[in-house]
Amino acid sequence: MPRVVPDQRSKFENEEFFRKLSRECEIKYTGFRDRPHEERQARFQNACRDGRSEIVYLKAPMILNGVCVIWKGWIDLQRLDGMGCLEFDEERA
Repeated sequence: MPRVVPDQRSKFENEEFFRKLSRECEIKYTGFRDRPHEERQARFQNACRDGRSEIVYLKAPMILNGVCVIWKGWIDLQRLDGMGCLEFDEERA
């Protein structure tokens, strides 16, 4: 079974799944939900510094449903939320 579909650009531009995710949308850090907000902030920031956070990349290429994409976004270290979206990865497609 191939890892990517033959016409990736067409799938990215025409499927509702990709159209939704290509618009900037809200993201939230959800680790340690049972802990106080201040502790969650500290744990997230320390994990980023140590290179072991669950959310490491703010620009990450990947294959999603057979299409080469790049996830781009940001996370506010105080509020633990941010914005992100998918872009078609022309270079790797």
